[in-house]
Amino acid sequence: MATRKDLANAIRALSMDAVQKANSGHPGAPMGMAEIAEELWNNHLSHNPKNPSWANRDRFVLSNGHGSMLIYSLLHLTGYALPMSELQSFRQLHSKCAGHPEYGYAPGVETTTGPLGQGIANGVGFAMAEKLMAHQFNKPGHDIVDHQTYVFLGDGCMMEGVSHEACALAGTWGLGKLTAFWDDNGISIDGHIEGWYTDDTAKRFESYGWHVQSVDGHDVAAIGKAIEAAKKVTDKPSLICCKTVIGMGSPNKSGSHDCHGSALGLDEVAATRANIGWSHEPFVIPADIYAGWDATAKGAAAESSWNDKFAAYATAYPAEAAEFTRRMSGTLPANWKEATDAIIAATNEKAEGVATRKASQNVIGALAPLLPEFLGGSADLTGSNLTSTSSFVHVDAKKSGNYISYGVREFGMFAIMNGMALHGGLIPFGGTFHMFSDYAKSALRMAALMKQRTIAVLTHDSIGQGEDGPTHQPIENTAGLRYIPNMDVWRPGSSTETAVAWVAAVERMTGPSSLVLSRQNVPGIKHDAAHFAGMRKGAYVLSDVAGKADLILIANGSELELAVKAAAELNAAGTKVRVVSMPSTNVFDRQDKAYKDNVLTPGVKRVAVEAGVTDFWRKYVGLEGAVVGIDTFGESAPGGVLMKHFGFSVENVVAVAKSVL
Repeated sequence: MATRKDLANAIRALSMDAVQKANSGHPGAPMGMAEIAEELWNNHLSHNPKNPSWANRDRFVLSNGHGSMLIYSLLHLTGYALPMSELQSFRQLHSKCAGHPEYGYAPGVETTTGPLGQGIANGVGFAMAEKLMAHQFNKPGHDIVDHQTYVFLGDGCMMEGVSHEACALAGTWGLGKLTAFWDDNGISIDGHIEGWYTDDTAKRFESYGWHVQSVDGHDVAAIGKAIEAAKKVTDKPSLICCKTVIGMGSPNKSGSHDCHGSALGLDEVAATRANIGWSHEPFVIPADIYAGWDATAKGAAAESSWNDKFAAYATAYPAEAAEFTRRMSGTLPANWKEATDAIIAATNEKAEGVATRKASQNVIGALAPLLPEFLGGSADLTGSNLTSTSSFVHVDAKKSGNYISYGVREFGMFAIMNGMALHGGLIPFGGTFHMFSDYAKSALRMAALMKQRTIAVLTHDSIGQGEDGPTHQPIENTAGLRYIPNMDVWRPGSSTETAVAWVAAVERMTGPSSLVLSRQNVPGIKHDAAHFAGMRKGAYVLSDVAGKADLILIANGSELELAVKAAAELNAAGTKVRVVSMPSTNVFDRQDKAYKDNVLTPGVKRVAVEAGVTDFWRKYVGLEGAVVGIDTFGESAPGGVLMKHFGFSVENVVAVAKSVL
């Protein structure tokens, strides 16, 4: 019968062998955290390898994702559909065992953890989602949402600023079902960290409001006691500081950065085998060790027990059970299309001339009663982003709800939102000034990479922001977000386009959306109902001329008004001008060629108008067209003054159009 030492050494062997075979990877962290992982996964983690999507499973996050062979070893050993052949192809093309854990590749990987610090922030999101869902669905005697979130993290995660943002908020919220394990091995890629990381981490987390313990990370009994103690503290998240030796078992490289980010080498692998008493060939696991790790029976029993609980819940609360099932599946309410069509039509009928941030707030207010899974928030800018509505209840440590004040934590907010979306049952959106999407860029990119439905509400979208000056005036940000694969960026030019953008963002199941919204008012436009379908396709002909146009003006956002007025002046002078509104270039680019050619007629010269960098628009106007844009930083002055100063006027648009013709 395998001993616990054998079980931990199986992780060490698989990790060093896979990294060695790939000649690429990070063996040190898996080898150093083997005992922590063995204790957690065998004695505490509630999961079912045969159903990785079981709703009430505990969530496990490897925030120090460079140590990915740790989670791949655990998934393989415990019985997930991750065969040895996948571990043998670690870091190779199309392997489920990628260089860092990738959500959607290996079953059981809850989130993609490449950039350090974001995994622990995702973990905060998982735990927050569990708390909110429990409040919404649990009934006396029926705790159908009742699971833990466990996170492994290393020194690098502790150093990254996003971990500070998220962990401080976790303490404020009192997330008692979140437990993090700090791999305190004192090593990063550059070597021993005392030259650049001397924080008293335990005191830091205590000051955040966490429950903190310190243990020997190779003492399984001490680790087990610490986990049990953490679970008993229900009003605080827990940090278990685990003192470990990186590369534990390697006789010549353990305790040094030599085993952090590179293969041990064949000689050292052989020496490690001898040192830990592992006599088996690479990628060979004896039957008794597999038996010691196998979690399939225990996992099936845990899920079966929960299924019985849920069946009793469904009998007592059938409507709530159906709603829980719907929300965890990610599907929208049955009346969604009818209701949102009515919202769009009503918005269009009003045709309010307001800032698109205000139009957005109006839509949020209309959508909220339809979507109990709606979870709003803002990074300390609620009154400016206009992300809250009268029906929202603000969350704090003692009160659940559906609106979160994240504080000045843009990066943390979006990384936490990713965890919430991954958990399921919620559709999170968060607001900040568009300029500060720079701070959040990595988390926004991760949402796109993981195909998660999160919504960024990014207001004050251009130099029209005005007096705050160039530090607050986004010039390149909109184009930058458009370049993120799988990110849909919407910059609506009317209240109706704003409503369509919101509906499209909520409906989108395969990735995030960014709504780029104005501080300044846009005109009230009453669109033809026939335009609605074109709006959903990202671009459409807003106004046209008889016969073939001489010129196409493309615009969005607050600059749509300039294009409409310039076209009217040019048309009056005998030049035939079509106006195309393009609120989402990403969505438009996905349309078929016939539709795109119908909107942007081939061979007709074009001018694009947007208060942002110009190079992006060359894909639509070509070298023979022109762009009315801005390629410098802004200035501090009233928004209207700046728009005119930088050439966003009817006169300049007309002049540029004439120069093209």
